[in-house]
Parts: sequence; structure tokens; C-alpha cells
Amino acid sequence: MNFEGLFVYDMANNHQGDLEHGLRIIKEFAGVSKEKGVRGAMKFQYRQLATFIHPDYRDYEGNKHLSRFISTELSPDDYGVLAASAKEQGLITVSTPFDEESVDLIEKLRIDIIKIASCSAQDWPLLERIAEAGKPVICSTAGLNITQIDDIVSFFEKHGTEFALMHCVAIYPTPFDKLALNQVKLLLRRYPHITIGFSTHEDPDCLDAVKIAYAKGARIFERHVGVNTDKYKLNGYSSTPEQAGRWIDSYKETLEACGPSGRAPVSHLEEASLESLSRGVFLKNPVAEGEMITRDNVVFSMPILKGQLKSGLWSEGLVADKDYKTAEPVPASLRSITLSRQDTVNRIILQVKGMLNNARIFLGDDCSVELSHHYGLDRFREFGAVIIDCINRDYCKKLIIQLPRQKHPYHYHKKKEETFQVLSGSVEVELEGETRTMLPGDKCLVERDQWHKFQTLHGVIFEEVSTTHFNNDSFYEDPLISEIPRESRKTKIDLGLRLPVNSEPLETEDDKSNCL
Repeated sequence: MNFEGLFVYDMANNHQGDLEHGLRIIKEFAGVSKEKGVRGAMKFQYRQLATFIHPDYRDYEGNKHLSRFISTELSPDDYGVLAASAKEQGLITVSTPFDEESVDLIEKLRIDIIKIASCSAQDWPLLERIAEAGKPVICSTAGLNITQIDDIVSFFEKHGTEFALMHCVAIYPTPFDKLALNQVKLLLRRYPHITIGFSTHEDPDCLDAVKIAYAKGARIFERHVGVNTDKYKLNGYSSTPEQAGRWIDSYKETLEACGPSGRAPVSHLEEASLESLSRGVFLKNPVAEGEMITRDNVVFSMPILKGQLKSGLWSEGLVADKDYKTAEPVPASLRSITLSRQDTVNRIILQVKGMLNNARIFLGDDCSVELSHHYGLDRFREFGAVIIDCINRDYCKKLIIQLPRQKHPYHYHKKKEETFQVLSGSVEVELEGETRTMLPGDKCLVERDQWHKFQTLHGVIFEEVSTTHFNNDSFYEDPLISEIPRESRKTKIDLGLRLPVNSEPLETEDDKSNCL
């Protein structure tokens, strides 16, 4: 179930026990979804009042909700009419059951999603019945501590339920200073694999909360809705169709302002703006053709001219291609566009550090790092891996990092037994001809003398735990790899080093540490 971008309209008891009024609410909010171009869902609340309210307490005045529930009661047939109408008008159907019998009704009416109210999020008999239904679930978390939320997450993961969590504050209406929207970020960090939403009860004319919630990471949005008439008036936290339209507009403005989640290439407009503020490289004394241009020969100044070398791309060792006069701009064409070995390694280092940062994986200073390039550094992005050696005793631990679309060739070990466990990304492992795709948390045992290879489409970081590593214990299917000296297939690197551009070529060394 794709929960992202879902707008849930909670009718609650705003139908007032009037079927025709409920149908009007559905029609008007289906119109809002169509007009605004969003995925809308109409949510109902089901209670089987004959048993939900104890018969001895139907007239009890000590709980304000009881009389409200009784006065707005609809029959199961009425709810069937409402659900059918919502589906006919293109809305997803959602229902909050407050008792086990209402889950039966959800199944009978083929409701798409079950919503768990915050007040029911620790009602384990009800949660067990909801899990049995096998439907996607959205669960609100108002009033729960983090241990209770962990319990819910563990419960639904154990049952294989597709589910999302909603930050919610059970104050009606919720004052702006009580919205606690940092909780969205907290939930997202703790459960990065789960869609997080915001179930809101603030003033319907407050349009800032949805903006902040989206920016914090919320991707489902829910609020109470209804229609004002001469007969029926809404409470202070329910939105009219007009208010809901403005609410969605505010969300869409934020979506546009936030832009893509990835780092897109710079726009031409932004590029031109930055170019106009850059410094160019000018000569401060004459240089003859064939002479080396050194730092002492140049000055970095504005404005930068068309075709001129930027200060940020300056490097020692440029050779004058003609006689240059004082104050003449140095052309960008003098700088070689061919990456040196050092430049290539530097780019790999930056990409690997970015992957580790994204995965929140931190390394100690005593780890050693190498590039394993089976067919040479120039083909590293096609074949190879980055290997981080953490421990090598009677037991061994490494981190293996592969960049997107990188492969590691078929090989086996005679002395070492190893287990892979994915930490971030995904990898396809082929073991003795059998292929499996591994996701975070998945493990794979590779025994001695077992042929194995692996590759990744989008990049992967996995942990390798093994017996002691020995050099020259990797035997490859391709004899060409074995013909290349081991020291020529390994490059030691320092992930903490900021390598200079166009520096001296990086030398490989005979690796005395671990590798595949």
C-alpha cells in the first residue's frame, strides 16, 4: 500500500446520524480531491453501540461522548451506502473500528484501510482482531510513550501488516503551541522504513501546521471534515470543503517549495547567478609560450570572463600555449579535462563518505580502507568494491561498500568462512548458481570453497563477519584477474583525507590487510 500523499477526510460523527447529510459530505469532499488533484480517502468511525456502550450506562451522564454516539448512530446498512458512494466517487475508504464487531463490518463492506484511533492503540484485543483482517493499517499515536509505539511497531511487523504511523495530539482543537511537530521527525528517525503522517486537530484556518508537518517528513494528512448547513454546524476542529481546499493548497505550495528529495543538477538561472560572482584567473606578469604558469604568476579577481579559468579550478603545472601579457585572462582550455588517478580516487572517496553518512555508519580511526579493483582502477565503477577492515583476529569484521551498478566477480575462499549482512541499500548475491536479493537486515552464509559473486543496482553497504582473513585466499573464475599482481588490484585510501586536485599519481601498495 502506498500511503504517501494520502489525504484522509475524517467524517467521524459529522454526518449527525443523517444518511443524506453523510452522502453530501462525501460528494463535496470528493470534489475537493478532484479539483486539487490529490488522493483522497473518506474515513468513517464504526461502533456497535449495543455492546460498545454497556446497556446499564446508556443514560450515563458522566461521559460526554456517550450521548453524542447514541444521537448520531447509523445502521450497518447506512454505512454500506456511504462506503459505496465514496468508492463510486473515486475516494479510498478508511474506517476506525472501536470494537471487534466493527472489524467484521469493515470486512463485509470491503473497506480499504483500517485506521486505529489513539485511544485504541493499546487495546490489544482490538489490535489482534485488526491484524487478523490483513488490511493496511494507519495508527495514530497521541498520548503514547515511545516504548508503547515500539510495541505497536513490533506487533504489526510480526503480523506482516502493512502500516503507517500518525503523529497526533488529542486536544480538540489543538493550540498552535501544542502541535509538537518535531515528533514527526522523531518517528521518522526511529522508524525510517515506515510512512509517517500527521493527524491534525488545529483550527481549520491554520495553514502553517501542514507546511511544517510536510517539511518535517509527514506524508499522510488527516483532519476532521464536514459541511455546515442551517441544521448542522461544525465543531472548532472540523474543516469545510473550502477550508480543506485551502489546506491542500498550502500543502501543495510547500511541496513545490521543498523541491525534490535528491540533489538535482544546478539550474541554468542559478548557474549564471553563481558564475557572475566567481573569480577568474588573471596573469600578473608576462609568461612566454611553453613556460609553466605558477601561483606566483597569477591573481584571482572578478569579473570572470567567458572561457576563462575559474579560481576554484586552478592547479599548479599549467603550461602556456602562447605568449601571455600582464592582466591577460588564463583560458580554461589550459586545464586538462582528463582525470588523474588521484582525481579518480578522490571522487570515489567523496561518494563512499556520502553513502556512509546517509546510512549513519561511523568508523574508528583504526580502520583501514582499500579499493579492490579487479580489472584496474579505470574499470572500478564496473567491477570492484570498497573494503573497510575493522578487525582481523580469530574472527574478522569488514564493511563492504559497492557503488551503484558495481559488480564483484565470481570467486571462492579456501580458508575463510563468511557471513554477509546488509546494513544499507540492496545487493544481489549469487551463491553456487543460486541468486537472491538481500535488503537491510538480511544475512547470507558463504562457506569455504563456495563460489559467490555480488552486484548492486543502487549501491549497498554490508557487513562481513568471518573467520580470520588471509591474503591470497580469493580464487577467481576469470583467470585474467589472477594474472594481475595482487598489489596492482588494491589501492589503500584514507577516507578522512581531502585529496588535492591534479596531485601526483597515487601509488598502489602491497596490501598487508584484509580484502576479498
